[in-house]
Amino acid sequence: MTRLLVLLLPVIVAVVMWKYSAWSGARSLDRNSTRLRDPALLALVDRLAAAMELDHIPVHIHETPVVNGLAAPDGRVFLTRGFLRRYEAGEVTGEELISVVAHELGHVALGHSKRRMIDFSGQNLIRMLLTTVLGRLIPVIGPLIANMATKALAARLSQQDEYEADEFATALLIKAGFSADPQISLFEKLDALTQQGPRMTPAWLLTHPETHRRIEVIRTNVAKWTGPRLSKP
Repeated sequence: MTRLLVLLLPVIVAVVMWKYSAWSGARSLDRNSTRLRDPALLALVDRLAAAMELDHIPVHIHETPVVNGLAAPDGRVFLTRGFLRRYEAGEVTGEELISVVAHELGHVALGHSKRRMIDFSGQNLIRMLLTTVLGRLIPVIGPLIANMATKALAARLSQQDEYEADEFATALLIKAGFSADPQISLFEKLDALTQQGPRMTPAWLLTHPETHRRIEVIRTNVAKWTGPRLSKP
């Protein structure tokens, strides 16, 4: 019984942490967000809604200067004020910004937030087991290896979520009549927009796939669905 409790404890802790994080994050978003009100962007969002056979898709603006989009655990979709300012400055088109909304809708529709809770719980358990086993076999270094292996697993699962959300967004954009061009063109300028220089972190530890790889996968999907002509740059 004691051993069972020891094994279940990391899972219980992970669930509680995820619940608290979701609650805390939702409160922060409530305090620091407003509804999107740009008429031109709202018209583009309505095209996504029509493609999904929905009456309306509420999009919120999170008051932070960073360039990002996010899907909250409660299903809400957010763009950051920093992203909106790039649009207002003409650095990003409305269609490119809508491709971000489509991507975040993918996270919501595919249930990634809930799946991440399950993954996080399992990762805690794996980390504990590996640390215990490797710690005995390879003192000092063993726990470091266990931690690195768990991080690699978490990164791989996170990258898979991003690929799935990209694929959902591509299909939705095509159905809504945008094509995948805005999604690709945004990725081509994304590193400059987010002011990211050369990454020192190994690709297998990144939470998001490398941008060039995401573009390649999107073009492959477009070619598979609509023919090779539309997959060319």
